[in-house]
Amino acid sequence: MAQRLSEFTANIKLISRRGPAQALIQGLAYDSRQVEPGFLFFALPGIHENGEVYIDKAIAAGALAIVHQSPLREYKEGISYIQVEDSRFSMSAIAAAFYDSPSASLGVIGVTGTEGKSSTVYLIYQLLWLCGRKAGFISTVQYRSGAQELWNPEHQTTPEATTIHRALAQMVDYGMEFAVIEASSHGLSARTNRLGDVLFDAAVILNVRHEHLEFHGSLEQYRQDKANLFRALDGHEHKKTILGAQTAIPAFAVVNADDPYAGIYTGATDKPAFSFGGAGSRADIRALRVHSDEGGNDIDLDIGGRAFSARINLPGAFNVDNCLAALLCVSHILERDAAELLPFLPLLKPVRGRMTRIDCGQAFELIVDYAHTPSSFQAILPSLRERVSGKIICLFGSGGERDLQKRPQQGRIAADYCDTIILADEDPRGEDPVELLEMIAAGCPEKQRDKELFIIPDRPTALRKALSLAKAGDLVLLLGKGHENSIIGKGGSRPYDEISEAQAALAEIGFCKNEG
Repeated sequence: MAQRLSEFTANIKLISRRGPAQALIQGLAYDSRQVEPGFLFFALPGIHENGEVYIDKAIAAGALAIVHQSPLREYKEGISYIQVEDSRFSMSAIAAAFYDSPSASLGVIGVTGTEGKSSTVYLIYQLLWLCGRKAGFISTVQYRSGAQELWNPEHQTTPEATTIHRALAQMVDYGMEFAVIEASSHGLSARTNRLGDVLFDAAVILNVRHEHLEFHGSLEQYRQDKANLFRALDGHEHKKTILGAQTAIPAFAVVNADDPYAGIYTGATDKPAFSFGGAGSRADIRALRVHSDEGGNDIDLDIGGRAFSARINLPGAFNVDNCLAALLCVSHILERDAAELLPFLPLLKPVRGRMTRIDCGQAFELIVDYAHTPSSFQAILPSLRERVSGKIICLFGSGGERDLQKRPQQGRIAADYCDTIILADEDPRGEDPVELLEMIAAGCPEKQRDKELFIIPDRPTALRKALSLAKAGDLVLLLGKGHENSIIGKGGSRPYDEISEAQAALAEIGFCKNEG
């Protein structure tokens, strides 16, 4: 698509404007390497360097307009310059206007929480399609804005505003009715404003635990940034033009009744709130009993005082909450009785890299999962310890240049439930890998080095060590990478796929010969 610059920047708060106002803009970019002829380039402030140093490269690549926040030393003839107070914050409104406010033509569901976001987004998306409604989605793992599901190539939960609105516009063009967006705390923060101009109709929160304090500063600020998703429900009329017809979309919130801070989120919106929870809660949908096995969970449910049984083929007891949140959300957005949707639950597929079992005939169990926080460890390890008769051999690391407090906590929780711990690179980024892993090891000093605790930074080597220790009846648990396709170190990213690497390692010892 192409738009006249003056048409989609008319309502932006400007400090100054220079150059042609009628430039025909073909696209938007905030990375000079992605600029094409006719693009507008956002010069964003960064942690390590300012995007304004790339303005010349963007112009050389064909940029016709520049959005910046500091006075520049040079203004080139024929280029439009738009100076704003905050170029990152302004990028949201400009992107929404450039793509003709696509969220006004979709029923938009936002899903947030510390754990379970990607899975719940994918479950809501699947349930909508199983109900015969066309939906797209954007998540850490995958996205769909057209004919097929695609892998997310970036380590970023909620993309920048330009990517969000372009994807939503593609959904509208493809004839979709709904969009499900994974809303991270970074994306909801006013500091990034990635989701500031998305017109949300439903807000779902799963849980809020200790995470990302290096960005938010405090747990209270983390919760308040999450609550921005609920505040967004009150900022617009929920009448959308969907498939060419004006449609009233139900506006509501979904919260976890077992979360002691649920009131923060229900109090952040004047829209009705519905809840899911366990047997001891007063939730609208309650899981009274859960029986977990290797393949999934059998659940006894209470839905508004009515008793039902259901099956989900998603391993891990924590997936029960994800499914209940999805069930509650879809039933209200479609205004259908949740009980009518129960037959769809066994059809739901898991997200790749979330409790993904790799079975090539080996005598031990092998699971790949994205768990990388203390709370996610606490969510998955107890139920695994309860059902695994042999040893649990757990491999994980921690993200570099991120929250330091969680590292010894990861080590402590892993030691409580696992027999053998192998510490390996996750994404060390600019940190020394061994020093980073030693911080995790400090949380489990009782583990004997080179017998119960191994520090092997090279992840493929560490993975093979884990497999070499496994015996019949054991569980090898590979945590932290999940769906991701690279490891980020001092020298940048290098390709790495945990599932493929595990299959290759099994093939080396006589299994998974046909996996490729």
